[in-house]
Amino acid sequence: MARSMKLAACILLALTVSVAWSQSADTSAPFAPLDQWKNAVLAGDAEALKMLFSTTPAPKVSIGKETSDVAAEATFWKGLKASEITLEITQKEQPQSGIQVVVFQAEVHQSGPKGETLYVSEAQAWQQQSDQWRLVMVSRTEPAHLKQPMDTNKNLYPADVDAHAEIKEAEEKAAKDRKRVLLVFGANWCFDCHVLDLAFHRPDFVPVVARYEVVHIDIGDDGKKNADVAKQFQVPLDKGVPALAVVDGSGKLLVSQKNGEFENARAMTPVAILEFLNKWKADAQ
Repeated sequence: MARSMKLAACILLALTVSVAWSQSADTSAPFAPLDQWKNAVLAGDAEALKMLFSTTPAPKVSIGKETSDVAAEATFWKGLKASEITLEITQKEQPQSGIQVVVFQAEVHQSGPKGETLYVSEAQAWQQQSDQWRLVMVSRTEPAHLKQPMDTNKNLYPADVDAHAEIKEAEEKAAKDRKRVLLVFGANWCFDCHVLDLAFHRPDFVPVVARYEVVHIDIGDDGKKNADVAKQFQVPLDKGVPALAVVDGSGKLLVSQKNGEFENARAMTPVAILEFLNKWKADAQ
């Protein structure tokens, strides 16, 4: 499932800024208003968060395509009860004097014994008003349990790979090393495929994924490439991708997803994915 994350561009369009983008600034450079925002989130101070917003012009706040407001936004961040927050800043631009646009993904560790780690992607537009910087526009995603890729340019599914040869090689390695083969059907345009790949590289996933030989099977731009492979391993591509199948070293199919179980990977929990991987992995010898 494809999804554009060009939130900063959307913000600039909404602000009717018609100037060309400047060269991307150093994302590590400090921006004091963003630090104020972060400290207010950590303090759970909704009033302090509201004070960071502009009054004139009236700020624009959205969650995806849905319109929101300042009070709801402040309540949202307060409600996360963050004990720690890390910002991965992917874009920091000054399209014109007195305007600062920042795009980031916040990794939020919630307080309490049952606190979770959540990820929220947000784009903010700040305007300098007299001697203060104020938020004039905010657009964010709903919180997710898995880190969301801010850059989906990774070539997970090279177009020139022979899927049959890749699978055969993986089966041979799996038989030798007493592993299993994990076939991941998807495409580079599939946002959720990139979400799943990021999850596979989490520290808590690495030892489980290591019990597999992972093969990415490209379904192409039209979703029909390698249809014969999908049919062989009983994966209905019309149910969405990523879709997984597990085979042993002899090529025997052990399980295949038939109902788009991972199609909305962006909304899944690590526990749900690990449950599948742990169930079908080869036992360590």
